[in-house]
Amino acid sequence: MTEPGTSVTYDLSDAVATITLSRPESLNSFDTVTKVAFRDALQEAAADDAVRCVVVTGSGRAFSAGQDLKEHIEALRSEESSLGSTVEEHFNPMVLAITQMPKPVIAAVNGIAAGAGASLAFAADFRILASSAGFNLAFAGIALSADTGASWTLQRLVGLPKATELLMLPRTVGAEEAAQLGLATKVVPDDELAATVRELATRLASGPTIAYASLKRALAFSATHSLPESLTNEGRLMSLTGATADHRAAVEAFVAKEKPTFVGK
Repeated sequence: MTEPGTSVTYDLSDAVATITLSRPESLNSFDTVTKVAFRDALQEAAADDAVRCVVVTGSGRAFSAGQDLKEHIEALRSEESSLGSTVEEHFNPMVLAITQMPKPVIAAVNGIAAGAGASLAFAADFRILASSAGFNLAFAGIALSADTGASWTLQRLVGLPKATELLMLPRTVGAEEAAQLGLATKVVPDDELAATVRELATRLASGPTIAYASLKRALAFSATHSLPESLTNEGRLMSLTGATADHRAAVEAFVAKEKPTFVGK
């Protein structure tokens, strides 16, 4: 576990890696140190076979307010700002680590998720929102385009017209509206968020990890390929998952009318 006091903490327990943004005084915004730490924590979780589910969340009253604008304004004033470089070095690797993570990722959205914070939540496989949480695609409000994959993920979640509206006319989308739009997997009372996420994470961490990873790959591939190409890809992934110990165990358990035990291999 990362030492308390750092901008990002990492805890591994029962095959669940919990990565927490820990700058509550700054609404968990991303300064350079935090960007590096969060990116590296995601990549660490992806590479660790002991991790079978990942939870990303924030501390305090926000999930993440996105880019730290206080740090950014100092860079602008000194003419040292380069948003393009931080997007390539930090935000792009973050979203790719989440979407290509070979295990499920849950965004436990404990409060407002704005800008890149919202984008990161959209990249997760599941978004569990506290009832007081919400999303704000704040980019246009500070005269910027979208980053951290929002232009790709958002329209796939809500459709092009609504994505255009939310990006060009940014506002806070509350938890209940987020659920109606398809931006939230589930909305729960604030005091039930931790328990709900823990229950889902435990279930996923005890599931067929390679099958989950293959389903993520299949969905991502099929989003940008034709049906014939997607069918071929499905065949490859079925061959892969069909050769796993988890598949054999599941079939044996089904025949024996027992509950399978998955080991993630």
